[in-house]
Amino acid sequence: MIFSRRWWISGLFAAWAVISCPLAQADGLEALSQFMKQARTGRAQFTQSVTSPAKAGQPPRVKTSSGTFEFQRPGKFRFDYRKPFVQTLVADGQTLWLHDVDLNQVTSRQQAQVLGSTPAALLTAAADLEALKADFQFKAEPDKDGQQWVRAVPKSTEGQIQSVLVGLRGTDKGVELSVLDVQDSLGQRSVLTFTAFEINPALAAQTFVFRVPAGVDVIRP
Repeated sequence: MIFSRRWWISGLFAAWAVISCPLAQADGLEALSQFMKQARTGRAQFTQSVTSPAKAGQPPRVKTSSGTFEFQRPGKFRFDYRKPFVQTLVADGQTLWLHDVDLNQVTSRQQAQVLGSTPAALLTAAADLEALKADFQFKAEPDKDGQQWVRAVPKSTEGQIQSVLVGLRGTDKGVELSVLDVQDSLGQRSVLTFTAFEINPALAAQTFVFRVPAGVDVIRP
């Protein structure tokens, strides 16, 4: 459980435009730019696989979880983890809330202090790719598995994230986010795979409002 929670922030998140030509004619950077311009809101199901490096002769550990993801630009998103444990992560534009049901605990942090050069910033913080270049270096990677790829490397060396590999897929409705592959400085890898992706669904305002349940401890680091 602790291992999985450590990846709530660093293991999440990245990127979004109406296309009039096949995505195969664009590289990963162009696909990412299209996605960011197009998708003002989004909703998807996800599976997250977190792999820790082998230690003391032990094989790598793999933790898998799943749930739903929703976002709204600028600065709002929600991850509802359903299996194998229940946790909720909500960013309301000002505050990042993490509700751990098993621990009966809520952690509250200021978004500006937490997100920075993280996958979450790739997903929701900026209006377009140019705005993100202040915090990330981008490189188009070769197409693979019917998807287009772009690697984002944080310019800041203070965080734990080393790189985020973003996979995008073209559909008749536009460009969809399909994969986020996050590598950190401790050798851990988190891969989020998105399915049933909806571009620009109507999301209720309450989606990104978090209310602390009665009787729950609140921690503000």
